[in-house]
Amino acid sequence: MSDRVFDPGQYKAGQQKQWDSVADGWRKWWPTIEAFSQPVSDRFMELADIGPGQTILDIATGIGEPAITAAKRVGSSGKVFATDQSEGMLQIARDRAAEAGLDNIEFLATDAESLDFGEGIFDAATCRWGLMFMPDLEAALQAIRRALKPGGKLVASVWGPPEKAIGVSLALGVAQRVLELPPLPVEAPSMFKLAAPGAVDGAVSGAGFSETRSESMTVNFQYESAEEYVAFFKDIAAPVRLMLANQPPEKGAQVWQAIAAEAGKLAQPDGRLSLPSETLITVGRK
Repeated sequence: MSDRVFDPGQYKAGQQKQWDSVADGWRKWWPTIEAFSQPVSDRFMELADIGPGQTILDIATGIGEPAITAAKRVGSSGKVFATDQSEGMLQIARDRAAEAGLDNIEFLATDAESLDFGEGIFDAATCRWGLMFMPDLEAALQAIRRALKPGGKLVASVWGPPEKAIGVSLALGVAQRVLELPPLPVEAPSMFKLAAPGAVDGAVSGAGFSETRSESMTVNFQYESAEEYVAFFKDIAAPVRLMLANQPPEKGAQVWQAIAAEAGKLAQPDGRLSLPSETLITVGRK
């Protein structure tokens, strides 16, 4: 049991700084990230029934997904509004949208609990790997529901349990073990906060959505080597950076060496690394 106290305001301020701090890494690695993540965005489009002329809300868009995928679907007659706390991440999203020739996306720096679009604006809402980081999930889901038109859908994904999502859990687990960190307070958001079966369904239904259902999908993290895996996570993993923030350099080096060793155990004979990871996708209707 943890004796750490959770402060939602301090947490949100810290999240903004942490994701800003890794924005350069996400800019460097976004082609790799989207190579294994694009199938999830594509599935979102199907589940949310996104099509030409619609108005779409994307929450916790990060570097712009699935907002960019949605913008291509809704076309010039549609519009996508994409939100995130991190201006650093949003700038990457804006640059990616411009490079893709998309002028039907508006990127806004705000968190989901503070949404103020009015009622009945959007045909659908999406959130790819963001719900588990929200300190007041109920308030966020209710704000999203208000913003949807009657019958509009929310489609959201979270990671499955650590043992089924090695691509994201390996580095986190090793860092926590080496640093001997106490567990987070039970109420604190975390990467696997909503990994338990039915956790997202219950939250979405509790916020007033109907016809709630979930499905599982596998995301295939692939790297040329364990060394590439470590370089990738050094650059993009805000939660690991947070763990190491107050550690001496030699302790940080020990953590990364341990992560490399653990990843190396999973390498194929040719040295490549393939880490299938479960993501849970939930759909709810207003």
